[in-house]
Amino acid sequence: MSEPIRNRYDFVLLFDVADGNPNGDPDAGNMPRVDPETGHGLVTDVAIKRKIRNYVGLKCAAEPGYGIYVREGSVLQQQREPAYQGVKEGAPGSEEAARAFMCKNFFDVRAFGAVMSTKKFNAGQVRGPVQITFARSVNRVLPVEHTITRVAAETQARADDNVRTEMGRKATVAYGLYQAHGFVSPHLASGDKGTGFSEGDLSLLWEALKLMFDLDRSAARGMMATRRLVVFKHASALGSAPAHLLLERVKVVQKAESPRSFQDFAVTVDLDGLPGGIEVLEP
Repeated sequence: MSEPIRNRYDFVLLFDVADGNPNGDPDAGNMPRVDPETGHGLVTDVAIKRKIRNYVGLKCAAEPGYGIYVREGSVLQQQREPAYQGVKEGAPGSEEAARAFMCKNFFDVRAFGAVMSTKKFNAGQVRGPVQITFARSVNRVLPVEHTITRVAAETQARADDNVRTEMGRKATVAYGLYQAHGFVSPHLASGDKGTGFSEGDLSLLWEALKLMFDLDRSAARGMMATRRLVVFKHASALGSAPAHLLLERVKVVQKAESPRSFQDFAVTVDLDGLPGGIEVLEP
């Protein structure tokens, strides 16, 4: 692995969904998440990180140092157990050694951090340098539930009762363009307490953000794609400008009353008067 990152980054991620459910809410029957006051769609940061984890897990499955700690079907305690091979639990420095092991071997721990301070195989807490906000749709969305049917009975008893059609439900939004913001803080990557998040890890993060939806297809999610990734690179670790002033330079204007495609929006990046020490990238 390369050296820990030295520069601060802020970024804007734009992705869309057509005729799908980008992030179901289990408290609302898995309907698409919506801000009830404005009608704008929401996708949680956890859902975005899940897709990044899945992409990295598939691409780097055989590469040392690129394991995924929080992955489907895993038992977290068992994931931490190798960190204590040859180390006695509770011994001086054991927690720090386990923490270092987890950062070295798991990409998502290096990137996002993790709470691993449970009684068994305690690896402490890690604050990750990569943080991502909820994504919010630029346009208002209207979740719709559709009735769907299946021509096969679920059980023999229902077939014996002459049930020929099973009914189900499916929820979608017709179209939504979502915007999320992200931050990469080098002071959480370097030093004794840092995760070691490196330039190689950063390149992999940009790649995952651009391609993650191509490996996350499902009938429920419809058509999803990353549309733009705009990165503001600072010349130093502390940064050259407040993040919100940079992120506001990415302007998204809705051109149609009821948008149904990305072409119904105009996306611009204001480069006039860009603060010194800031470089705009679209990796």
